[in-house]
Amino acid sequence: MGRPRALVAVVAGAVLLAGCGTGPSQVGSAAIVGDTSISIDQVQNLIDKAVREHPYAQKLASEHKLDLLGRAFVGQLVLHELLMKAAQQEGISPNYGQIDAQLAKDPLTGPVPANSANEAQAVSQVATRARDHREELTDANLAQALADKTMPNLAVTFDYTSIGSLPTSDGQEPPQGPAAQKAAYDLGRQFAADPAAATKRIGGDNQYEQSLRQQAASQGQNVDSIPPLTGLGVVLPAAQAGVLAATPIFGSAAGTVAVFPYPNQQGTWFVAVVRQRADDKPVATEQPQSLDPATKGAIGMRQLQPYFDRLGVRVNPRYGVWDVVGLTVVPNQDAAQGLVLSSGASKQQ
Repeated sequence: MGRPRALVAVVAGAVLLAGCGTGPSQVGSAAIVGDTSISIDQVQNLIDKAVREHPYAQKLASEHKLDLLGRAFVGQLVLHELLMKAAQQEGISPNYGQIDAQLAKDPLTGPVPANSANEAQAVSQVATRARDHREELTDANLAQALADKTMPNLAVTFDYTSIGSLPTSDGQEPPQGPAAQKAAYDLGRQFAADPAAATKRIGGDNQYEQSLRQQAASQGQNVDSIPPLTGLGVVLPAAQAGVLAATPIFGSAAGTVAVFPYPNQQGTWFVAVVRQRADDKPVATEQPQSLDPATKGAIGMRQLQPYFDRLGVRVNPRYGVWDVVGLTVVPNQDAAQGLVLSSGASKQQ
């Protein structure tokens, strides 16, 4: 009798624990996307369902951490609504044959165990599996379709530098860990406040990087395998950008400064100024990169970034704030995966 009673207590406690936080609330709504309301009750029902079905959610409840699930559900539901709006505007529809075939094998079945080691990954899995499986698979299918629709016409021109890998000009080791993140954020805010200074700084960094590469090459070192750490006037079609097409530079308007972890370069931060965005005609490219479904889906999700502001999305502060870089809800802006700033701005968005 002890275990059933404990589980009942956990489920009951979910009502009190979900969406904990401070700040004013939008009455009845966890988030509002255009004219669509995602209700607090809808989020709460999903949390209750997750606690009933998934040992990991029960573990979160016992640790008073169901707020993590609340944010995950709100984030996924906001993206779902944005996908519906984008699909309607772009004239795309899901491939129901593919979705039915996936449902026949249902990759989302099964509980998420309590001993899962990666908390962020486990929370996301619980949220994904607690939602309606057809809806979740439809979202994934639409995201890939959105990538297929937008990538052939999309290219961005940007300047960028990086923090965390390039030694300083006086020969000091680059900052690491939180110091690298702070330096990248500070630099991004400087670029947003003074775009001309951004051009000067990135130009200097680019010359310095080229001199380091030439020096290394003259010493017989192979530098071709090292990705570029700076660039001026880079014109990059989405079809050739690979995982970089899933980052904020491909979801931002011209004049935007974006700071985020450099993909596949652990400990390095990418600081970019988007100079131009073109998406109205086919872009001449070399052979497009082959993309796995997850990467293509992430690229499609990135194209939802402009819809967030266009539709006036509002997230109830009791759940947190929207992370433009991570495309999800986080407790506060300090927990965001990066920052996106308009020129002339110096605060995080």
